[in-house]
Amino acid sequence: MREQSSSFDVARIVRELSELVGARARKAYQPHYEQVVLRLNRKGVPSTDLVIVRGRRVYTSQRDRPMPSKPSQFAMVLRKHLNNSRLVAVEQFGFDRVIQLTFEHGGGRLRLVIELFRDGNVLLLDDSGVIIQPLTHAKYASRSLKKGVAYTPPPETIDPREMDRSALDALLDGSEHDLIRTLAARANFGRIYGSTACSIAGLEEKVDSNSLDSDQRDSLEGAIQSMLAELSEGDGAMMWMVDSDSMQAWQAADNEAARDAASSGITEIAPFDLAYTDSGMMVEVASLSMAYDAVFGSHDAAAFIRREEELLVDSGEDEGVKQAKLDRRAAQQRAAIDRFHERAAITQELGKAIQDDWEHVDSLLTQFNEAVASDGWEGVMDRIHDVPWIDNADPARRTIVAYLPDEDGDPGASITLEVSKTVHQNAQRYFEEGRSQKSKAKGAQAALAGTEEAREKAEKRAAKDAAAGRLRARQRSKRFWFEKHRWAMLSDGHLLVGGRDAKGNDVVVRKHLSSHDLYFHADLHGAPSCSLKLKDGLAPNQNPSETIPEGVASLQIVQNLADGTEDARELSESLHSEAAQVAVCWSRAWGSGGAAAVAFHVRPSQVSKTTESGESLGRGSFVVRGQRNWHRDLPLELAVGMAVVPMASLCQSQELLPQSPSTASDGSSSLRAGRRRRPWRIESQRRLVCCRMTCSPAYLRVIARWRTTA
Repeated sequence: MREQSSSFDVARIVRELSELVGARARKAYQPHYEQVVLRLNRKGVPSTDLVIVRGRRVYTSQRDRPMPSKPSQFAMVLRKHLNNSRLVAVEQFGFDRVIQLTFEHGGGRLRLVIELFRDGNVLLLDDSGVIIQPLTHAKYASRSLKKGVAYTPPPETIDPREMDRSALDALLDGSEHDLIRTLAARANFGRIYGSTACSIAGLEEKVDSNSLDSDQRDSLEGAIQSMLAELSEGDGAMMWMVDSDSMQAWQAADNEAARDAASSGITEIAPFDLAYTDSGMMVEVASLSMAYDAVFGSHDAAAFIRREEELLVDSGEDEGVKQAKLDRRAAQQRAAIDRFHERAAITQELGKAIQDDWEHVDSLLTQFNEAVASDGWEGVMDRIHDVPWIDNADPARRTIVAYLPDEDGDPGASITLEVSKTVHQNAQRYFEEGRSQKSKAKGAQAALAGTEEAREKAEKRAAKDAAAGRLRARQRSKRFWFEKHRWAMLSDGHLLVGGRDAKGNDVVVRKHLSSHDLYFHADLHGAPSCSLKLKDGLAPNQNPSETIPEGVASLQIVQNLADGTEDARELSESLHSEAAQVAVCWSRAWGSGGAAAVAFHVRPSQVSKTTESGESLGRGSFVVRGQRNWHRDLPLELAVGMAVVPMASLCQSQELLPQSPSTASDGSSSLRAGRRRRPWRIESQRRLVCCRMTCSPAYLRVIARWRTTA
């Protein structure tokens, strides 16, 4: 399946986007370096995401997609300028793969230009066509795309919609290639639509273009006109399946997940029927955007998670990456040192040359100052280009760019002279610049020494860590809400949350103990208050990341566990025992040297801060009234697992890799580490992290079962 759009595809997408005219831009996101998403709102219609995949495709979608919590710089610029602006026009540049969206607000009009050829680009322009911000800066032979420069569209290509018979004849007669190459490249059709034109016209693709007779050219012209008419007047789009099984899977799909699974059988999409394809494998959909969303929607919606995974792989805590960064820095510093020395030598030579050609420079300064005194700077600027020894002048800085004579007495090296200073002062300025460059070279040399030292230390540290089999710890900047407290996962994936201290106990009971949860507490003074969550926890991920190794369970955070159950009291007794076991392990019983302890659970309505008359409660303490459900002889055992967690802001999925029970047998030391301020030991970085988690021993058995069925 091709990923890059053709000019025909862009023309149809522009027609479809024109239906959004009048919508207002609300938010802009950049979930991946290659993707920009613009959220548009129309009255009475759900929000629509305009998905822009740089250099490949543009389409609309209403999928749920995770987005970064902090927008990128480019997304911030789009939000600043486009927020609440109204879309007033959608245009295609000729028949090229360039789309222009025009927005209007109180401050005037802005344009968003989307280039879908080569590596692609997205550029925000002001009303006069000056680039406010490009997604990426680029420079080509005929144009430059950077901030503050007027936007220049790509060189104009042939527009088949404006090609009459004489233009077609000229195109064919002037081509030395076969027909398909001529239509694909020179007529701007692309391979697919060039083949379609040949099939409709009944012509061989390999026939020489300039050998077609009049009847063949008539057929080709008619085929092109019919394709263009279908493009401009037709509705919907076509998709082609690879085989009948794929066709049946698509027809049977009745939800988004099933359609995403069936989309792997799609081999081609187009805005109209392609004559050379098998019509029996064709499926019609409502729009080309819908076809794009069917094929690429699932992949594009996971762009943010994919970026987080790439950050771990490409720029994580890999020592090889660190070493490469230090190597690049050292190379840049060496280049800077050479550059400083070179500039120092050049400026000193120019200073000496000014002194050697004292009379020449003094004559230039004298004559120029006399001309300024008599005619003013404006008069001098009008006549300065007639003087062969002066290249340019800057009235604001009161400087001139002059030439020194070479060996033959002709203009040679150029120098900048301050006309208000003497020859000696101008020469000294060059000498001072040379000394400044030498000083910068010394500073760069010192920085290089520091880089070399850091590289040496990094090499030694990496060798030491590798020999010890140790991973370096990193602190994450983003955490789940339950990581503020003690937390553990039970065998059915349910979450148990407990307070770290008195204040934490108050927070757990006040914020995280709902009416359908259960309250657990060890029968010991000072034990944490714990909440067994009915709905919150982990469940198997039906669409695991491709980077997860085979056999490793893939889980995601959910808030719909125990579907159909209205009260945590209805959960199994074994699950209640697991929660009680974790609760006693979090208490002082863990360090007492005993082998078992007692805990109880009650309904949230039995837990209160209200005391009897004359009594008082301290922070973190509660009164429990009514009957308690006791759990006796609970073994002081815990298990520890490892987790890889992509911290998507809207899709909080977790990939868990637990340790085996044998490697988790040192629960004591692991739990004590877990009782510190940070319960997870971070083994990697950023938002895709490998961490340690507390769980019940039964939870590891469930994880093992999930792994074998994954």
